[in-house]
Order: sequence, then structure tokens, then C-alpha cells
Amino acid sequence: MLKILKNNELNGEVAVVVGTRPGIIKFSPVIRELEAQQVPYFIIHTGQHYSYNMDKQFFDDLELPTPRYTNDKVAKETYHGAQTAEMIRGVENALLDSKPKVVIVGGDANTNLAGALATRKLGIILAHMEAGLRSDDWRMPEEHNRIIIDHISEILFAPTDLCIENIKRDNVKGKIYKTGNTIVDAVMKNMELSKKKSNILDKIDIKKDKPYYLLTFHREENVDNEEILKCLIDNLKKVFNKIKARIIFPMHPRTKKRINEFQLNSKIKKISNLTIIEPVGYLDMLALMNNADMVFTDSGGIQEETCILQVPCITLRENTERPETVEVGANKIVGTDEKKMIDAMEYFNSLSEKRWNNPYGDGKASEKIVKVLSNVITGKDSVSID
Repeated sequence: MLKILKNNELNGEVAVVVGTRPGIIKFSPVIRELEAQQVPYFIIHTGQHYSYNMDKQFFDDLELPTPRYTNDKVAKETYHGAQTAEMIRGVENALLDSKPKVVIVGGDANTNLAGALATRKLGIILAHMEAGLRSDDWRMPEEHNRIIIDHISEILFAPTDLCIENIKRDNVKGKIYKTGNTIVDAVMKNMELSKKKSNILDKIDIKKDKPYYLLTFHREENVDNEEILKCLIDNLKKVFNKIKARIIFPMHPRTKKRINEFQLNSKIKKISNLTIIEPVGYLDMLALMNNADMVFTDSGGIQEETCILQVPCITLRENTERPETVEVGANKIVGTDEKKMIDAMEYFNSLSEKRWNNPYGDGKASEKIVKVLSNVITGKDSVSID
């Protein structure tokens, strides 16, 4: 008979599962709030991101505690299934050793699916931060993950009313709390830290009185298909070669790997005003976003962050699970289409004032989340796995 943990076997801790850049960033204010409210917790790192720039540097920058558990075997695996299986094994071992009362995952990366499945199979209460996001694009592995996690979670922390509508439409069974998005908390609380600690603008010789654009792309649907990646680079070249400003491109390891694999280095080097740099930490990325005239990206997190920072965003995807950013006028969805990119640039440049409402809350999401977690641990909340 397969074993699950009984309620009387569990201690009064919260386990926070992280493993990717967005997760570490979005959980940083939650971790600080757990400490402020003196709620016992610990961190499990799944090992999904395992290079210094994509992982440890974020802990260092944000002054976060070292994870109690870290899985260093995931890097040896190549495929989604094998990596996810290794992460499930690692999280399960950590949970069997620690026996927390609640496990919280946040987002839609494989890290979160692994953490959620390991938690669900052991019968521990599962909370999903950033529940209810939907792109309605079934090609995306992230869409599979977020829907599965929502359906197996007892607690769903939804950032917006639209997210709540998505959850209810999908007939999800867990208890829903509208909290806002912790990315607002993270941006607000870390911007001053960024101003004090980041020297990235000086490092790459950006003149504060001269405009520059920021570029990032790494999503599977953009970089894993050779023809799509070629098309994206070709169209970016056509667009950027018409711009006098510099384009700063912190190249993601996945993107770099695919560009090398598909022998596209010579093609991307033809973008004359492109400055390619290594991936940067969160405080440096905040500085780069905050000072950019415009951002081109396929990152969901950056769509949110630029919206909060009042920086125009052009999204290199056919859809988004952050439609709120489009609705308030902060974001344009262009895919890989050259004309749509140019139209979006012209639209943002035509605005006399680049301002919009922040749809993601008041910066108190982490406070609301931790209050619920504390109530579950102390028995004040009725959420139960029994």
C-alpha cells in the first residue's frame, strides 16, 4: 500500500518550492513576510536552474536565506520528463524528511509541477501562488503545468479577477483567495536595492541621456524551432537596423545554446546596434528595465515588471497569459511579425505620456498570502486534506 502522510505526522512549517528566476523573485517578498510574521518556513530548491547567473546570484542579490534542500542532479538530465521526474524525487525526499504542514509553489515552470505533484501524492496541503493564469495556447508546456497545478491545489492565490474567472470556468475545486501579484511587492521592495547595488548601466557603458531598448527571448516556442528562430532574428534585424538607439540583449543560456546549435551566430551579429551580454541578476535586470525606452521580450514575468515600471513592452509571442497588461495599454502582442513590431513601436512612441494603471494590486500580496498560510498552520482556516 502506498504511503501518504497523515495530518498528525506533519509539523507547523511552510515549505516554499523554488527553482527558476521568476520563482525566486516572486517568492522573495513572501519569504521576507514569512520572517516578519514569524511563520516557520524553509526553502526547497528543485535544481531546475543551476547556473550561477540564473540561480545563486538571485539569492545573493535579494539577500535570501540558503535553501534547506537543493537538488543538484537535475542538470544531468536533458528532457522535460526526466528533469521533472528528478525534481519530483528530490522534492518528495525533502518533504518526507521535513513533513511540513503546507507546501507553496508559484507559477507554471516544471519546478512548480514537480513540487505540486510530490506534495499532492504525499497528501500535504498544496497552495498555488499565481493561480488562474491562462494563455489558452495548448502548445505551451507552461499552460499544461498551470492548469494541472490549479486542479490539484487546495489553496489558490489568484492575482486578479480575470484569474478567478479562469479558475471558476475550469471548475477547479480548491479554495480561492484574491491577493494581487507578488511581483508588485518584489519590484517595489527591490527597486531601491537595485539603485544602490546595481552598476550594470556603467558596466555596459549606457549613457543615461541616450535611449536604449532591451531585448530578451528564450521561450521554447521561439527558440527550439529552427525556422521560427531564424524568422525572429531576421525580423528583429530589419526592425532594429532602423533604430539609432542601442539594443541590449542579455542572452539566456537556452537561447545561446539554440543559436549555436542552429549556426545562427553570424545572422544575429548582423544586427549592428545589438549589444549581447551575459544573463544578469535581478537587481541589474530591474535597472535595465527601469531605464529602457522600450522592452522586447517573450517573458511573462517581464511583461508584468515593465507594466509596473511604466515601461512599454512589445511581446514576441502570439498570445499571453498576462492579458491585463494588454488591456491597460502597457503591452502589445506581435509574435515574430516585422510589421506588428514596427506598428507597436510607433504606437508607443506616439504617446505623449507613457502611463497606465497597474492591474496587479497594491504591493501587499505577500502579506495576504502569508496571513492565509499562517491561518492554515494554526488551524484558523478550514482548508484540510483529511
